[in-house]
Amino acid sequence: MQYTQRRLNHGYTNRILSIDLGLGAIRIPDIDPGIREYFIGGRALGLYLLHQGIKPGTTPRDPENPLIFAPGPLGGIPQFPGTSKCMAISLSPLTGIPGVSNFGGHFGAYLKYAGFDALEVTGKSGREVMILIDGLRGEISVVDAPAIDHVFGLEKEIVDRFIREGHDKKDIVFLTTGVGASHTTYGCINSHYFDPAKPVNGGKGLFRTKQAGRTGLGTVMQEKKIRAIVVLAKYPHGENPYGAADWEKVKRAGAKLGDVVREVDPQSLKMYRKGSAGLINFMNKEEYQSLPVHNYQLGSDPQAEKISGKFYADNLFDHRGMDGCFPGCNLRCTKGGWVTLTSGTEKGRRVWVDGPEYETAAGFGSNLGIWNPEFIMEANWHCDNYGIDTITVAVIAAFLMECFQRGYLTREDTDGLELTWGNETAVLQFMHRLALGGTEFFRRAGKGMVELVTWVAGRYVRRTGLADPREELLRFAMQTKGLPFSLYRTHRSLSMQASYAAASDIGAHHAAAWLVKIDLLGAFPSMDDKARALITYPRVRLGHDNLGLCKLPWVDVFNPESGKMKDTDIYINPASQELYADFYNGMLGTEMTWQQIFAQTDRDINLQRVMNVMVYGKETARQDRIPDRAIGPTDDLLYDAEKDYNDGQLAKFLGKDLADVERVPTMEKRELLMKRRKEELRELIQVYYRARGWNSSGIPTQETLKKIGLWTLLTAEARAKILEMTG
Repeated sequence: MQYTQRRLNHGYTNRILSIDLGLGAIRIPDIDPGIREYFIGGRALGLYLLHQGIKPGTTPRDPENPLIFAPGPLGGIPQFPGTSKCMAISLSPLTGIPGVSNFGGHFGAYLKYAGFDALEVTGKSGREVMILIDGLRGEISVVDAPAIDHVFGLEKEIVDRFIREGHDKKDIVFLTTGVGASHTTYGCINSHYFDPAKPVNGGKGLFRTKQAGRTGLGTVMQEKKIRAIVVLAKYPHGENPYGAADWEKVKRAGAKLGDVVREVDPQSLKMYRKGSAGLINFMNKEEYQSLPVHNYQLGSDPQAEKISGKFYADNLFDHRGMDGCFPGCNLRCTKGGWVTLTSGTEKGRRVWVDGPEYETAAGFGSNLGIWNPEFIMEANWHCDNYGIDTITVAVIAAFLMECFQRGYLTREDTDGLELTWGNETAVLQFMHRLALGGTEFFRRAGKGMVELVTWVAGRYVRRTGLADPREELLRFAMQTKGLPFSLYRTHRSLSMQASYAAASDIGAHHAAAWLVKIDLLGAFPSMDDKARALITYPRVRLGHDNLGLCKLPWVDVFNPESGKMKDTDIYINPASQELYADFYNGMLGTEMTWQQIFAQTDRDINLQRVMNVMVYGKETARQDRIPDRAIGPTDDLLYDAEKDYNDGQLAKFLGKDLADVERVPTMEKRELLMKRRKEELRELIQVYYRARGWNSSGIPTQETLKKIGLWTLLTAEARAKILEMTG
């Protein structure tokens, strides 16, 4: 199909590319201006398109379930740091509710450069295909895809093809997934882009990847038989090429934030050297106990230094080149290095690994009791190559290891794998066999944590004749709404517990409200403070997802001017927020404070909640819970491992002297502590519901939805469901 490009206006193309693979139909509808202004873009626009595209009862594997990619109006503008983000949205095959995942690289930007604010793919192809969006020639096509199951082999084939056709590497960006996405519900999508600065084999340049890993959207992509989505485009040129209302204001804001990054990061987190793996040391601090060890049983370990960001920076990361995942971002946190594979079909090959990020380093490291950084990098590469989410694979492996530890599984149950703490060989074999499916054990593990719990319980009952242990297994099966936890142990952060339970509607992920660090620093002393944070921080964090922005230049680079401000939450970094407001207003021609800009995120937060209600109904509030392991010690040994802290907190809860508490038997203390912590969490969730304008069952009221202007944009079925649930 041929099309004519439009010039960007205020960061928008004002068009959507819609492809129905089943019908073989391609359309390019304009975006209704009212919808665009209300939902802004990115995550919000994607959720709206999803809401409009599905019906009650639509499942993630149905053809009508759309797979949507949306970058946002501020994405792809290199005059401001961190404009690399794009959002993937669909019903999640892992959770059954809307799944959302953000990813970096160049795809979102190039999608806009090619002429589209969003790509929406519906239907299922009858053959393996590649979607080609050629913004250079104004042509869209669906063509046969190479029959290659592994991501990096597919990457080479795609790159070679378009180079043979005369394209420059920097004009080629694409998405892929791999064979693992076909055999699990947690397939990831790889975003490939060319880095011209990284030295390789005496020359310069290699293709690098970022991932949309969470919620299994790579599995949706495989289900539709899409092997790859390729965009060919060039950066816009000329004066004000993105159609800003005030281009000089945009450039000034970007220069100021760039100065903050340049001056502050080398003196604080040093992300330009450590990447996000630098968080390992902070979470591992004795006073915080927030680095998950052995399936979140413990919160620190003296061996953590072996997998810290400093170790990677000093020994494994290749710092040559720029290491930014998009031009204009001087944070340079996209770290990576070379490792020799010790397993798999390409054993012995030296490969480039993008990562590990903190989540992968903690997931395949401390949480499995493995302290080998090269093993972590290899696991990272294999997951990317198979197209499966590193977080989900690692957390499921940790659950299985604890099942081994506690006698719920044997080698007979796991096809001969001895999944014990620290067993690198077993973890690699688990990963390889998981990606290919095959036996019942690996098929069940590929379904996700909830189904795996049921399977483990059944095997245990048949083998031992003892009572069903499912309730006990659920205490340490680290998932919420079916989504395995991201890698933060939350015993000492009530705010983060509530974030996982209620503020993150995709499941236990930190994208909505990453409150653990600042909560540990004492930012939210009262219950009201914590509830307020569960409103204000998701507005900003998810608001970045709507705009096409990376959060790291805001959240991990503290602007010194913020520390001078009075009568405000300095931890939300308000001085940098003002620069984001200048960027937004300069692009869109508005005059809004940063608080007003990000308050708009309440619209899509409520929309996502409504869509969850459509699935859960009266069980909505029951889904806002986390396993006991995320709240506190689930056995006496774990209580005693942090006895001083636990005794001190219990004494405060009970209003007793510490000496009196210390004389109480451990079991009794543990039960009292867990009871009080659970009560606190329930109370905070209810305070959060009220602050959101939701009823006590966590369901948005008609009044709230009308107040924010969302009511009339809901489908008739959704409005009827809300009225049914709220009376």
